[in-house]
Amino acid sequence: MLIKVFGAAVQGIDATLITIEVNSSRGCMFYLVGLPDSAVKESHQRIISALQVNGYRIPTSNIIINMAPADIRKEGSAYDLPLAIGMLAAGEVIQPDKLNRYLMMGELSLDGSLQPIKGALPIAIKARELGFEGIIVPRQNALEAAVVNQIQVYGVENIKEVIEFFNGKQELTPTIVNTREEFYAQQSSFDLDFADVKGQENVKRALEVAAAGGHNIILIGAPGSGKSMLAKRLPSILPPLSLGESLETTKIHSVAGRLQNNTGLISKRPFRDPHHTISTVAMTGGGSYPQPGEISLAHNGILFLDELPEFNRSVLEVLRQPLEDRKITISRVKSNVEYPASFMLVASMNPCPCGYYNHPTKACVCSPGQVQKYLNRISGPLLDRIDLQIEVVPVPFEKMSDAHPGEASSIIRERVISARQIQENRYADIPGVYCNAQMSSKLLSLYARPDDKGLALLKNAMNRLNLSARAYDRILKVTRTIADLENSDLIQPSHLAEAIGYRNLDREDWAG
Repeated sequence: MLIKVFGAAVQGIDATLITIEVNSSRGCMFYLVGLPDSAVKESHQRIISALQVNGYRIPTSNIIINMAPADIRKEGSAYDLPLAIGMLAAGEVIQPDKLNRYLMMGELSLDGSLQPIKGALPIAIKARELGFEGIIVPRQNALEAAVVNQIQVYGVENIKEVIEFFNGKQELTPTIVNTREEFYAQQSSFDLDFADVKGQENVKRALEVAAAGGHNIILIGAPGSGKSMLAKRLPSILPPLSLGESLETTKIHSVAGRLQNNTGLISKRPFRDPHHTISTVAMTGGGSYPQPGEISLAHNGILFLDELPEFNRSVLEVLRQPLEDRKITISRVKSNVEYPASFMLVASMNPCPCGYYNHPTKACVCSPGQVQKYLNRISGPLLDRIDLQIEVVPVPFEKMSDAHPGEASSIIRERVISARQIQENRYADIPGVYCNAQMSSKLLSLYARPDDKGLALLKNAMNRLNLSARAYDRILKVTRTIADLENSDLIQPSHLAEAIGYRNLDREDWAG
């Protein structure tokens, strides 16, 4: 008897339909073909135990299982459920009439209970796209899959529930999620707030500009000056995720298995802060079975690199291409996998090995050569992709002891949202450009052209402060954002002056 059951394989952040064909005939052999990996091959033992514990017998016949298409490698233990159901249907333990209406995935424990899987969201999207009536997944993945509307999502705890469902002995209750209500309810609650920050008004202003234009930013300052504290509050002033951005972000975290159990859509922008010992593969993604890396997990959010010079240089250099292209392509012999990687890079570093260069009260013990060597750990091409370079000075005691709270994140966020709305309208007809940080040279000449007075100021500043040529475009992009924050169509000299002040590391005399 030939039976077909349907599952899915995740490639990149999308799913591909896998048809599991089971043929039962006379004999006592078991064959599993279709490029399964060792975890899929081991499913036979898990299936035998799960069925025995729940009072079912595996068919004692010649069973041949083909997982089509045969040229796609099948990885992981999530195929246990469709394989078991296919074998039972081929042995006439399950009625096969409803099998073609459902896509199912799940890992079996030896007692028949189902363990959570990776990639339930892209699998549910694929099932709806292909016209399936429903999808059967482990209970822990039900909320994640139920984000997809117009398809029935059934979360089950044990294989017995699935068997009885197909035999008409038990009804399964679909999981229903009010996606929009749940999504919008959690968008504005943050544990950290800029109101808690004492002083540092210039740095808070720079972070507001960075958030408003999607600009990369680096904070340079002595230990304990507040660099990490400020960076960790940046998500509280970023504009909220749109539903489309949230769905794409959730898909990436679903594929990586980083979603918490019983979680629907991700409602807040990701904030990833990997340790400086991270490897290149962990940062960019890849491995024997490609998985998203930190830059993809930070998609639509922030990648925070604390103590930037301590990172391996090769790790930092691989960031250059994703920062420009906003995606990463991982190539293997038989396939290419593309992951999105549109993130804001936020970095922090000490100004020198001892940490106290330019400190107002503590003396630096480093020689000028040591300071320069330390700064040179960050390559020019990487610095070229960072729009704002801000020096963070320690807060004096008078400001730390001030009892008055600072400006709340919610107030700053409103200004950021208004500026982003201006940019969305401006670039509505330009594909791939959503904020000022993504402007090309052509767009700069259209939207960020200073007047004669502004050009004279910029020329004077570049000559007087010894600013490098690469700073020119960056200054204009930041200037455009500052103008948007003030709801100004024209670039004013004051906007340019502020943007010039955000290029500390480009000054050739900065390191002495």
